[in-house]
Amino acid sequence: QVQLVESGGGSVQAGGSLRLSCAASGYTYSSIYMGWFRQAPGKEREGVATIYTRGGNTYYADSVKGRFTISQDNAKNTLYLQMNSLKPDDTAMYYCAARALGVLPRVIQTLDPVNFGYWGQGTQVTVSS
Repeated sequence: QVQLVESGGGSVQAGGSLRLSCAASGYTYSSIYMGWFRQAPGKEREGVATIYTRGGNTYYADSVKGRFTISQDNAKNTLYLQMNSLKPDDTAMYYCAARALGVLPRVIQTLDPVNFGYWGQGTQVTVSS
């Protein structure tokens, strides 16, 4: 089992920045992928950014490329999401997730929530115009 706790959400104006953190505990060594997903009211949950923990490969949704950066601190068992140049469309509940099963052969699969089995409770990000 892997437990995930997010923090760092809040309210900012467009153009601002936030850094989300996800503290992992439990069998963290089993997590092959970790990532950030988001869900806005009335919309499906979508992948934002994920990382292959073994090699550090990162994957981003087109909508956040160049603005968001995912990173991990293995010593602290913590995942981060640095979000810059925030837009009102980024407003959503942001979730940290982990995958403990096999390697995903296609990049598109790394951003699909269905492939992740462990989830945090989420942290709200609100961007005002």
